[in-house]
Amino acid sequence: MFSGSIPALVTPFRDGAFDEKAFRRLVDWQIENGSAALVPCGTTGEASTLSNAEHHRVIEVCVEQAAGRVPVIAGCGSNDTMNALLHMTFSKKCGAQAALCVAPYYNRPSQAGIIAHFSYLAEHIDLPIVLYNVPGRTVTDILPETVCELAKRFPERIVGIKDASGDLSRVTDHRMGIGKHFCQLSGDDELALPANAAGAVGCISVTANVAPRLCADFQQACADNDLVRARELNDKLYPLHYAMFEDASPGPLKYALTRVHDWLTEDLRLPLVPCSEAARRAVDAALEHAGLV
Repeated sequence: MFSGSIPALVTPFRDGAFDEKAFRRLVDWQIENGSAALVPCGTTGEASTLSNAEHHRVIEVCVEQAAGRVPVIAGCGSNDTMNALLHMTFSKKCGAQAALCVAPYYNRPSQAGIIAHFSYLAEHIDLPIVLYNVPGRTVTDILPETVCELAKRFPERIVGIKDASGDLSRVTDHRMGIGKHFCQLSGDDELALPANAAGAVGCISVTANVAPRLCADFQQACADNDLVRARELNDKLYPLHYAMFEDASPGPLKYALTRVHDWLTEDLRLPLVPCSEAARRAVDAALEHAGLV
């Protein structure tokens, strides 16, 4: 259902508020440079610091600005099942094509609880769901057998996964347990190449925010089975993938974007603060290595 380079978009702030004008420019720039879909209000979009009203406005603006040129996969995750349903209901109403729903965090539900959470969502709204597994942030891990169970129960609703577990064997687990139709997207830029080799079809990416064309070209090379070209582009992007996490994300990314565009700021919301000088040096070197500055 989805493939290619899909940026998990930053939420631009200016003077503490959502910078709608800058966000619209960012959406246009992403589409013009080959991004295959857009994810507003994910982790990189600082969704955890947005009010529900702000969260919904960011999704609405993204859908409106994309104007059908690419799909929008709205970040709708919550550790509260009813709040996740609220986000999904709004996203469907404003025209998003799918919801990205993270495993419930902090509550630490069992695998049975995870199945119950996603089953409730699938049963109460007809918006396709891309599961988001990032146990490094949520503590909760959506195990492969749980993913397979959900996809088999709700084949029209549970359509894919963004996997940031770091366990590449899961791509094969999911493919063999569900089938090739299940959309597997890497959640780790640095693992996108081996994930694609194992059967993934794209990446929901941090790096694509600042290097959309390179990331899109890399994903196209993978889709074309052009390993030489894919490896060449991966090498160009590789230092940037790691530089994005030299400090708390999306601090380094927002700094990188200010190096590329003068209409974006580094503004973050507490408890996040601007990235360290060491992180800035790493970002500067990686941008230069990638030929972006």
